[in-house]
Amino acid sequence: MSGGYGHAFALMRAQAEGPWQDYTRHGFVEGLKDGSLPRAAFLHYLRQDYVFLTHFSRAWALAVVKSETHAEMLAAVGTVNALVAEEMQLHIGICEAEGISQDALFATAERAENLAYTRFVLEAGYSGDLLDLLAALAPCVMGYGEIGTRLATEATSDTYADWINTYAGADYQEACAAVGVLMDTALTRRLGVEFTTSPRWARLCQTFRTATELEVGFWQMGLTP
Repeated sequence: MSGGYGHAFALMRAQAEGPWQDYTRHGFVEGLKDGSLPRAAFLHYLRQDYVFLTHFSRAWALAVVKSETHAEMLAAVGTVNALVAEEMQLHIGICEAEGISQDALFATAERAENLAYTRFVLEAGYSGDLLDLLAALAPCVMGYGEIGTRLATEATSDTYADWINTYAGADYQEACAAVGVLMDTALTRRLGVEFTTSPRWARLCQTFRTATELEVGFWQMGLTP
């Protein structure tokens, strides 16, 4: 399933196999699949995820600053647009249908788990280069793509079909593939074709793993409104 998201991502995912399973097969995810997730938990998660996406969009904007080529800048700009114009709009639409206004959504108090994850990603970008930033960003982008693809075929309830279809949809899957290409080309440009032999590779894999562990914490937070 991960093969379509690029070589570097597949390697990083394999290095973080345990946390990756905990993240992509979390109880929250399985609740989306069979419809058993309480609506209150889902809405609580959506509000926190809206706050998360605000910071995540800023991190992707930082990727423009850290880019060295026009192609890298285009890929980063495309992802920012997908987040701000599409994914955040999904959250606004679902919440408004539940009586949560956009103003109320924007005023959501940030949970500690959210704060830890978003600031980890931003710090990776501020203190490092594009590779450090991408290693921190990739688990969220690709993980949701992988989860969406699996749930689209395994879901036994249509309760959360809107959410599932967003991440299983062609637009989001294309975004995942584009990020995979960006990771591969950015690594090759900076570290060479044999980038896994670079002293930096282990650190990049650790950043990816930590971000994946923070994703697990984010789902767990979703279960505790």
